[in-house]
Amino acid sequence: MTADATLAPPAPGALRIGPHTVWPPVVLAPMAGITNAPFRTLCREFSGGKGLFVSEMITTRALVERNEKTMQLIHFDASETPRSIQLYGVDPATVGKAVRMIVDEDLADHIDLNFGCPVPKVTRKGGGSALPYKRPLLRALLREAVAAAGDLPVTIKMRKGIDDDHLTYLDAGRIAVEEGVSAVALHGRTAAQHYGGTADWEAIARLKEHVPEIPVLGNGDIWSAADAERMMRETGCDGVVVGRGCLGRPWLFRDLAALGSGEAPYAPAFGEVAAVMRRHAELLGRWLGDEARGVIDFRKHVSWYTKGFAVGSELRRALATASSLAELDEQLALIDPAQPWPAHADGPRGRTAAGGRVVLPDGWLEDPYECAALSADAESETSGG
Repeated sequence: MTADATLAPPAPGALRIGPHTVWPPVVLAPMAGITNAPFRTLCREFSGGKGLFVSEMITTRALVERNEKTMQLIHFDASETPRSIQLYGVDPATVGKAVRMIVDEDLADHIDLNFGCPVPKVTRKGGGSALPYKRPLLRALLREAVAAAGDLPVTIKMRKGIDDDHLTYLDAGRIAVEEGVSAVALHGRTAAQHYGGTADWEAIARLKEHVPEIPVLGNGDIWSAADAERMMRETGCDGVVVGRGCLGRPWLFRDLAALGSGEAPYAPAFGEVAAVMRRHAELLGRWLGDEARGVIDFRKHVSWYTKGFAVGSELRRALATASSLAELDEQLALIDPAQPWPAHADGPRGRTAAGGRVVLPDGWLEDPYECAALSADAESETSGG
């Protein structure tokens, strides 16, 4: 990806991740069950191909064992460049094998490692946002991944820590620099917060000051292009990672691609939204090889796309239970296409619940430098977080 000649990047320059130039400096966050090839296609089309679009989280064990579902998840459209895969793993040897497989079989151009997932099925096995607490394990895993990647850039995405009493992001950032990681992304919440409360952008600024050697990307509470610009201005971060803000709004990347231009945010009427919904469901059907499966998979997106519009509960329910494109078309036709974009729909969307106690392996917090024994099933054979 090359810098857009019509939009000069601000000092100190466009975001660089290894050999890849990303301008505007915007990254689609990996989201399990969401950022598959069809959704990435929509986001990329709205952005005009500008930005970096990362796959769903892929479990390294599942990749090495060539799990059928996982092999489908790593499929990239021919127009995707650079191809970006996010990996989840807790065993350095298995992570190394997965990275070597990606390199040897030319499966991607960029590898991101997940140290941010807060869900119990991941943290109870010492993975995701739990892993950086074990500094030696984090270092070993990064060292193995970077060595196996060769010329492919390796980045990481993480949270502030397990909770406010067990913050890890500054140590993790320093370890990442020392082990040759190309960039770090920080979600300004702890694992205990999940997606509740307000993201701590000051932590992003502190990390940027702590690791000036590599790009730092900020994540958390970016609901609009204006939020992205404000985060970069207030924290000094080199780019932003956008997750929940684009749920049901892949056109957010149209606004993000115009960062700094002063353009008004895109505000589609419902007729335009309906066309995107239909295309999304159709792309899922092609990707899954079955129209009905595609429409069924699309159901979870209905509430996000229709948020704020005047859609009755019965009609909303019918949309969320459709099982064919014809059914979806029939229900969408019942909604006034001239409805303007509801202004209050620009705010938070997706999961907003706060967390609580983080589920961890027994004895995990006793010593950050002593790695508690990980169970044999610490790397699930199934991808997604």
